Amino acid sequence: MGQGFMLFETAIGRCGLAWGAAGLIGVQLPESAPGAAWARLRKRYPDAVETAPPSEVDEAADRIIDLLAGGRDDLSDVALDLTVVQPFNRRVYEIARAIRPGETSTYGQVAKAMGEPGAMRAVGKALGENPWPIVVPCHRVLGADGKMGGFSADGGASTKARLLTIERARVSDVPTLFDMDFSVAPPKGR
Repeated sequence: MGQGFMLFETAIGRCGLAWGAAGLIGVQLPESAPGAAWARLRKRYPDAVETAPPSEVDEAADRIIDLLAGGRDDLSDVALDLTVVQPFNRRVYEIARAIRPGETSTYGQVAKAMGEPGAMRAVGKALGENPWPIVVPCHRVLGADGKMGGFSADGGASTKARLLTIERARVSDVPTLFDMDFSVAPPKGR
């Protein structure tokens, strides 16, 4: 089986998937200009043909659609062709895939989990090179101070913040409207 790609609509815009015989080789997040996601997929995967996906890729697209609409699927079992990335990056992505929707980690925590506590910048670089955003949830990794840090998708940090908002993720200890116990209303009985 050769390489293929498809585009599909989500709550945040038109996304794309590229695949080969061993699994997904790439995920494309929406672009601001019409047709830009298609063009970027063609540029990144020149050997891929736009075609109907195999069932496992079609299912992955459906699961991404659900996640981007507020679902809680962690996509951790979606098959990825890990041969397209370096071993260090592969280790970073394996740890990032364990971060569940609505949860976050830091670059330092990922580096420590790898047994390389000083490798925060290298972790950030690897996440910036992530060919599978959403499936490898690089958006769930933040700076130590809770700041967004970089995000290589179109829209940068604002796209990262949007994805975390969809997942109702906590990025600080400040209560949000998603916290059930938080209310600005006066206590009952007063």
